[in-house]
Formats: sequence, structure tokens, C-alpha cells
Amino acid sequence: MENNALFRDDIECQKLIMEAMKYHLLPERRPMLQSPRTKPRKSTVGMLFAVGGMDATKGATSIEKYDLRTNTWTPVANMNGRRLQFGVAVLDEKLYVVGGRDGLKTLNTVECYNPKTKTWSVMPPMSTHRHGLGVAVLEGPMYAVGGHDGWSYLNTVERWDPQARQWNFVASMSTPRSTVGVAVLGGKLYAVGGRDGSSCLKSVECFDPHTNKWTLCAQMSKRRGGVGVTTWNGFLYAIGGHDAPASNLTSRLSDCVERYDPKTDMWTSVASMSISRDAVGVCLLGDKLYAVGGYDGQSYLNNVEAYDPQSNEWSQVAPLCLGRAGACLVTVKL
Repeated sequence: MENNALFRDDIECQKLIMEAMKYHLLPERRPMLQSPRTKPRKSTVGMLFAVGGMDATKGATSIEKYDLRTNTWTPVANMNGRRLQFGVAVLDEKLYVVGGRDGLKTLNTVECYNPKTKTWSVMPPMSTHRHGLGVAVLEGPMYAVGGHDGWSYLNTVERWDPQARQWNFVASMSTPRSTVGVAVLGGKLYAVGGRDGSSCLKSVECFDPHTNKWTLCAQMSKRRGGVGVTTWNGFLYAIGGHDAPASNLTSRLSDCVERYDPKTDMWTSVASMSISRDAVGVCLLGDKLYAVGGYDGQSYLNNVEAYDPQSNEWSQVAPLCLGRAGACLVTVKL
């Protein structure tokens, strides 16, 4: 582009090319280089999938997807059985649904949904049965973090190797964590909050796959079980959750949102959601964070709101077809 004769002699074009080159070559300066041209185009951001969760019938098996262009949710598929407190991650544009519980027993099973062919396949199971786990993909492999095996709270972590098609244990966390929020930022895996059996946690730790070690990070200002986490532009966001024994849940639900900066190892409060909610599904789509469904102490919500980190504001978007808490949210570039 730079040497194309048509652009070479046009100063306006040269400015635009320079701006684009800076944006791509200096990723650390992107926060300062924002403009209408850096906004993701709606057609390229992919689709947001909301998978399963708890609904009024005690377990949704349905998957629905959100189209940013039309601001609509549509049902697309059903899981093969009921799962609660499971994890979902995207590998090779397929959805991996990991662990959870079927209402009676805790599962170690893994199934894989291909949105292109709309087909399910069964994958090798984890070594440990886990519900309340967190799942994320880091540099190729997928990690299943913490949870509860039906008897005890877990600090163990398993890694799925897509080439070898097998699960292996990696280093355990310092703390057992169930209903833990998990996200990937800067080549590390973060485990945020959760419950350890006696209380909800404000502690955070991160895993470096190259050293196979977990390191404690700065604590959040609030204890949060059932917390939603996602990342944007070098920051980690912790959204909603609860801090209470189960008997006293309603009074201790959170609308609070905190942002973690790994460069300074500090948490900062940002704008709160419009509704306090636990077990909220959270995901990045384009340049906004979406908070989907959840539980407000009385009902399973179909409410969806989007957070714009640049303006620090939340706005309502189209509601889910089905109210659900603990839905897993992922984006697939289709």
C-alpha cells in the first residue's frame, strides 16, 4: 500500500496509511490511537453464544446466539443433556462444553459443538469430575480450573492438549476455588474470586504456562463468588457475583464492576451494572463487554447490558429468549 503510486502522491492517504501502520505495529499504544477507524466492524466481530445455565425449569439445555448487526438473540441448538455450573471455551471455532453437574452428579464429560455443521461430538473426559469450574484457552491448549467434585472444593487444574487429544494436570492453585472466574490476559491465565467452602474470595492468582507456576495478584475490593470475568485492551474485568452464605444470598448480590491492570497490579472500580446479579455470563464482543442473564435473588434474568470501556457506560441491548443464570458466554468468529 505504502508504495502504490495512487496513494504515494496523496498526503491524506499517506496520513491514513501511517495511522494504520502505527496501530498495527505499536499494540501497546492502541489505547491512545482510538478513532472511528479503529472500531471493530459489526460484520467482523463474530457471534456471541450463550450456552445453557439455570432457568425456571432447573436447567436450560438450549444455546442461543446474539447478532450484533440485528441486535437479536436466536436459539441455535441444544446440549445433549442438562448441565449446570459447567465451562465453555472455543477451540478451532468449535464450542467445548466441559464438566458441570446434571442435577444429581458432578460430570467430567466434555462435548464439542460445531456451529458450522450444527453437530455435536463427544471428547475425552477430564480426569476429575468438576462443577463450578472455569475454562479458558491459552496459547493453544484449554484449561479447566478448580471447581467442586461433589465432595470437596478443588485447587487442581487440568490442561487439554488438542494435538495429543488428552488431559494432563498442571500446577495447582494456592486456593481451592469453585464458581471461579477465569480469563486469559498477556499470556497468562487468571483465576478470579470464587468460593473455597468457608467463604467467597477476593483473592486472584495467575498461571504462567512456561514456568508452570501460579502467582498471587492484588486482591479485588469485594469478595465474589459466581463472578463473570473477561478482558479488553490489556485489562481484566470482574463483573457481578455474590458474597454471602447461600442462606443470605439476596442481600449480598453485586452490581459492582472492577478492572485489573496487570502492569500496575491494581484494581479500580468502574461503572456498575444497572442490576445486581450473580452468575452473570460475561464476554467481549467487538469493543464492548456484554453481561448476560444472571440471578437477581428472585428470578433468572433475560436482561442483557453492554459496557463501553471507552465511555465507562452501560447500555441495555436485546434480552435473551430465555432467562438464565450461569450461562457460559463465548464469541465465535464465524
